[in-house]
Amino acid sequence: MYIYIHIPFCNHICTYCDFPKMLYDKKFCQKYLKILAEEIKERYKDEEVISIYIGGGTPTSLGEDELKYLLEMTKIFKKEKLKEFTIESNIESLTNEKIKLLKEYGVNRLSLGVQSFQEKNLKILGRHHTTKMVKEKVESLKKVGINNISIDYIYGIKENLEEVEEDINTFLTLDIPHISCYSLIIEKNTILSLKNQKYIDEEKEYQMYKKINKLLEKNHYHQYEISNYSKPSYPSIHNLNYWNNGFYYGFGLGAVSYLNDTRISNTKNFSKYLKKEYIQEKIKEDRKIKISNEFILGLRKIEGIDVNAFQEKYHESIFTIPEVEKLLQEKKLVFHDNHLFISKKYLYLSNEILINFI
Repeated sequence: MYIYIHIPFCNHICTYCDFPKMLYDKKFCQKYLKILAEEIKERYKDEEVISIYIGGGTPTSLGEDELKYLLEMTKIFKKEKLKEFTIESNIESLTNEKIKLLKEYGVNRLSLGVQSFQEKNLKILGRHHTTKMVKEKVESLKKVGINNISIDYIYGIKENLEEVEEDINTFLTLDIPHISCYSLIIEKNTILSLKNQKYIDEEKEYQMYKKINKLLEKNHYHQYEISNYSKPSYPSIHNLNYWNNGFYYGFGLGAVSYLNDTRISNTKNFSKYLKKEYIQEKIKEDRKIKISNEFILGLRKIEGIDVNAFQEKYHESIFTIPEVEKLLQEKKLVFHDNHLFISKKYLYLSNEILINFI
């Protein structure tokens, strides 16, 4: 089983994301953690756990005592088969004391919200760290033996192609095994939308995407999913489970679970959550929706969908799906070595392909 735990608190105002978040407040935080622990105890069914992922928000924005209380919660999980224990962090909130605490509780992977190495972009995104600070935190993690480190990188803010190259070269100097690269998305009612931030030209953004691919590939990073690149043996086990349409628990405000063919969405209402009204809705997925999700998620992977596994799972050939035949004829999908995947030529336009399966 795979576990996701959502911590909605941040130590900064998020300018570009609309997922449930709130500025850190000790009183509310302690109430939230207490109820979170109770939700986990009520809903977890004693399965063996492969991966734990604590995201947010910024879990490391918690005080040391609160962070320890959060990590103590994870002792309830059966961890004999645990392969990956990830926590998200930004640079400002990750202290050496917290790093030692994470190591003590078995965290073996950090996802760092770096976003950019350009000062002007960090200012736009409401971040206050520097490249020097990023390098110091990475070295501190390596010193305690946490070498499985990823950074989030956002491009297409206000930089040019040369600055994107400079950013990727800076990333390469960190000598860490994973990077997630996203073009800027401006959500409604976020600070960026209210400040009327504009998208850059599409062709310019595409050139940035190609530049990122070229530089990372040259330096032996494998693009294993549309937005994710890793050195050999370092893809995110947790996220691969999502893209393989596997089951997982989601605990906390706004979290989603997928269990026994049912999508379970937790409430995004903080007051309701504190009253233990965890669940907002449950949707039992029929065969049609499951197959749709198999394509929408599976085709995000560069290797695509294992055709034999699809046949075994659904007792139907993948080639009987009308959209598959159409996209193969258009050469947008490719069949090779028992896998169906998006042609590299069309990968950047993947949403236009995936929409066929909705």
